[in-house]
Amino acid sequence: MSISLTLVLIILTCLISYQAFNNPEMKAKLLFRPVDIRNGEYYRFFTSGLIHGDFSHLLFNMWALYIFGELVENIFITYLFGPTIGRVAFLIFYFSAVAVASLPSYFRHQDNYAYSALGASGATSALSMIFIMFLPWEWFVFPPLPGILLAVGFLWYSSYMDKQGRDNIGHNAHLSGAIYGIGFIIVASLLLKPELLTYMLQQLLAGPQPFPGF
Repeated sequence: MSISLTLVLIILTCLISYQAFNNPEMKAKLLFRPVDIRNGEYYRFFTSGLIHGDFSHLLFNMWALYIFGELVENIFITYLFGPTIGRVAFLIFYFSAVAVASLPSYFRHQDNYAYSALGASGATSALSMIFIMFLPWEWFVFPPLPGILLAVGFLWYSSYMDKQGRDNIGHNAHLSGAIYGIGFIIVASLLLKPELLTYMLQQLLAGPQPFPGF
C-alpha cells in the first residue's frame, strides 16, 4: 500500500518547520517576504508554506491538511486526472495554492521591509473548500456546524478580519486560498469531468448523505 502524498506533505512540512524553529537563518531564507520576492527570490512564494511560527501553528495546519487533503487527493486521482497525473496535479495544486494565497499580500506589502509571513494556511483553506463542495453537509466537531455553513462563515470572517487589520493573522491568505480552491475545482471539473459539477450540486440540494467511494 503506497503512502499518500498528503502524508508525505505533512511529514515534509513538519521536518522543515522543526528545522526552521531551531535555525533562524534557515527560517529567514524561506519566509514569504515581498521585498525579497520583488528582487527575484520567487521561490519564497512556495517555501513559506513549509515553515510555521510555532508548534501550535504547525499542528493546526497539519491537522487541517490531514482532514481535508486525502479526500481531495483521492478526487484528483480517481475522478479528475488519473493515478499518475493526479498525484502530480495534487502537488501542483497544493503549492500553487500557497503561492496564489500570498498574492494579495505581495501586492499590498511589496515595499514594506518589515513584512513577512509563513505557513500553509492558504493551501489548507483551498483544500477545505474543495472538501466542503463534495461533502457540504458533513458535520464538523469544532465548530459544530455542517460544512456549507462553516464555509460561508469562514469566507465572511476572513474578508471582515482582513479589512479590520487588527491582528497578525493572514486573513487575506485564508480568503484567497479558499476562493482559489473553489475556482480550481469548478474549472477542472468543467474541463475534465462536468458530471462532478452535477454531483456537487446534487449533494448541496440533497442534504446529508454518504459520499460514494470514500
